[in-house]
Amino acid sequence: MKIAVLGGSFNPIHIGHLILADSVCRSLGYEKILFVPTANPPHKEMACEVSAMDRLEMVKLAVSDDERFEAEACEVERGGISYTWDTICYLEEKYAGILTGKIGLIFGEDLIADYDKWYKASELAQKADLILACRPKDSDLKAEFLNSPAGAFGKSPMTGVNRENFPYPHRIVENPKIEISSSEIRQKVAEGGAWRYLVNTSVFNYIKERNLYAK
Repeated sequence: MKIAVLGGSFNPIHIGHLILADSVCRSLGYEKILFVPTANPPHKEMACEVSAMDRLEMVKLAVSDDERFEAEACEVERGGISYTWDTICYLEEKYAGILTGKIGLIFGEDLIADYDKWYKASELAQKADLILACRPKDSDLKAEFLNSPAGAFGKSPMTGVNRENFPYPHRIVENPKIEISSSEIRQKVAEGGAWRYLVNTSVFNYIKERNLYAK
């Protein structure tokens, strides 16, 4: 089975995340996308006081009606700070009996410039198939899951680097550029704006029932 990972804070998960996962399946032939919510981001505080278990539950609800998608709770269950390297190693072992080829690692083009700062960046590029996606705005997709603390390894940003000239082996997915971000949804909820159709119905109901993100 060809498996890819899509991680992030998912605070909350929205239709843009699901559209990206669908694009990876359809255009690159992946059969399973694992959505991995972070526990504690390694380089910044989590926006809004929504628990990791709430974020995980919203991911479970969002992916429940698509057999290609699955919520992976390893980072939430592990707690503390997790880096991509650790999670990919764990998933390789967990799916060793059914995994075909390398695990795909999906992240947005807005994170390319800082790739050299990630923990074991070079080794990670060999262990996983890096999949570079379009990101119209907002770095909430996978930023916490992928990055080490900024500047921790003394490397400078790769300025001028894009999806085409990224210096590590990679694949490109031409996903639709959906102008939605988790931070925008949180703001709309807090301000009473229109956000109903930025998330699927089960996630909308969960947020409303538990009064998440409201001021």
